[in-house]
Amino acid sequence: MPIASPEVYAEMLDRAKAGAFAYPAINVTSSQSLNAALRGFAEAESDGIIQVSTGGAEYLSGPTVKNMVSGAVSLAAYAHEVAKNYPVNIALHTDHCPKDKLDKYVRPLLAISKERVARGEAPLFQSHMWDGSAVPLDENLDIAAELLAEAAAAHVVLEIEVGVVGGEEDGVENAINHKLYTTVEDGLAMVDKLGLGEKGRYMAALTFGNVHGVYKPGNVKLRPEILKEIQDAVGARTGKEKPLSLVFHGGSGSLLSEIREALDYGVVKMNIDTDTQYAFTRPVADHMFKNYDGVLKVDGEVGNKKVYDPRAWGKAAEEGMAKRVAHACEDLRSTGTTLAK
Repeated sequence: MPIASPEVYAEMLDRAKAGAFAYPAINVTSSQSLNAALRGFAEAESDGIIQVSTGGAEYLSGPTVKNMVSGAVSLAAYAHEVAKNYPVNIALHTDHCPKDKLDKYVRPLLAISKERVARGEAPLFQSHMWDGSAVPLDENLDIAAELLAEAAAAHVVLEIEVGVVGGEEDGVENAINHKLYTTVEDGLAMVDKLGLGEKGRYMAALTFGNVHGVYKPGNVKLRPEILKEIQDAVGARTGKEKPLSLVFHGGSGSLLSEIREALDYGVVKMNIDTDTQYAFTRPVADHMFKNYDGVLKVDGEVGNKKVYDPRAWGKAAEEGMAKRVAHACEDLRSTGTTLAK
C-alpha cells in the first residue's frame, strides 16, 4: 500500500477511537529500522505510524551533517517508495519538536507539504508534533493555534502536548513531579483555543504520569483515569462522547492493564522507542558475541566476511525489532485491524 493519504489517515484514527485500539508509533533512525517497523506492521496485519524525532532526523542526514529537514525528507522519500511493498497503511509523523527547533524542523516540513498539496500531491508527512510542554500553557496553545492553521492548509494532522512527559528524550529532560498530570482545566483551555476539528484536526498528548526512558513494569505511576476525566469534561461541554483523539507518550514500563485502560479512554496513538531500540540491538550483540573471531581479525587472521557483512547482523536486528512491533500491535489491540483487509 502507498503511504496513507490524508483521508485514509483520518479513517485510521477514527476507527481506532471507535474500536478502542491504538496504533504503535515507532521511532526510526535508519532505513533498517524503518524496514523493521514496516515488516512488524505487515506481520501483525495492522496499519501503523512511523515517526522520526529531531535527533533521529539529524542522524538520518548524516552524523556530521545534522540537517533535520534533510534527514526527515530523505526518510519520507524512502518510506514512500518501500511502503508500497507492504499490505498495510502507514502514516509518517515527526515526533517531539520544542519551540527552539520549530523553525528548523516542523515549519519547513509543513511548507514542503503545502507546496506538494498545491501541486495536487499528498503531503510529505501525515502529522507533526509541536511539543510546547516547556512553555506556559497560554503560549503553548497560541503556537498550537498558529501551527494548526498551517497544518490544516497542508492537509496534515497536528499533535500537541499539554502537560509534561518526564524523563529524557533527545537531550530534553523533564523532572518527575506534579506537572506530569494534565488537569481538566488544561484540557478545557485546549479545546477553547483549538476547537474540536473545525479549525483543523489535531491529536493531544495529555499526560497522566508518563515518563520517557527505561523503567521496569510498575515503576511508572500512571493514572489513566485522568484521560477519562478530561474526555468527560470536554464531552459535557460539547455534547460529544470521547471527543478527543489522545496520544500516549512514555509507555516503557507501563502495565498492560494501564495501557488497555488508556485505550478505552480515547488513546489512538502510542509512541514506542526505548523497547524497539533494545529489540533491534539485542540480536546484534548476540551475533557479535557468538561470532567474535569472525567479526574481528583476531591474531592476524582474516575473519569471516559472511558474519561481519552488515547484512548478516542487520537482518537479525530487523527481525528482532519487527517482532517487538508486532507485539506492540497485540498490546494495543490493533492486530488484524488494517483497512487493507
